[in-house]
Amino acid sequence: MSLLLYLDYAGVALFAATGALAASRKQLDIIGFLFFAIITGTGGGTVRDIILGRLPVFWVIDPGYIVTCCAMGVVVFFTAPLVESRYKLLIWLDAVGLSAYCVMGAAKGLAATGSATIAIVTGTMTATLGGVLRDLIANEPSVLLRPEIYITAALIGASIFTGAYMLGAPLYWASAGGAVAAFAVRGGALYFGWTFPTYKHKPGRHPDDVL
Repeated sequence: MSLLLYLDYAGVALFAATGALAASRKQLDIIGFLFFAIITGTGGGTVRDIILGRLPVFWVIDPGYIVTCCAMGVVVFFTAPLVESRYKLLIWLDAVGLSAYCVMGAAKGLAATGSATIAIVTGTMTATLGGVLRDLIANEPSVLLRPEIYITAALIGASIFTGAYMLGAPLYWASAGGAVAAFAVRGGALYFGWTFPTYKHKPGRHPDDVL
């Protein structure tokens, strides 16, 4: 298995696990676990492939991705009750998945277009959309609305991979550099509470107040 294929499966599996953990927090049945695992594991990559025109999308070409998501859903269904803090595990698994998937998404974008800009966009998108879809469907507070840095971590990881690889770094080193950087930023945000300055002026008015 090539490095990029390994990162692809790792990202799908980790995001699928976070989707199944979200299902456990909602106390769903096994079908609910499988649904959340598949949507979260494949969501970001599906949008990426559609935008790049890579059809059929990756999990249609290789159903092993769906099997991987289902396997993670079943594993979490039986093991989630053993975890003391499922939300803490969810956000840390999300951080690891983000680190792998931002590199994989950037590599696919670079291979499809040859553009560094598109590679960084597809890497960031692939790494973050699965978590956004998971939180939206589960009616959980979105990772985008948490104060810690999230999208920036994927952006940094995709940028480092893309820049290093285009400058001639070996694939393994470029991939490792991007993944480690993304996890360091996201992990630091979770552990130390790193944030950017927030908007401090008056909030927007309610639509009813404008009419």
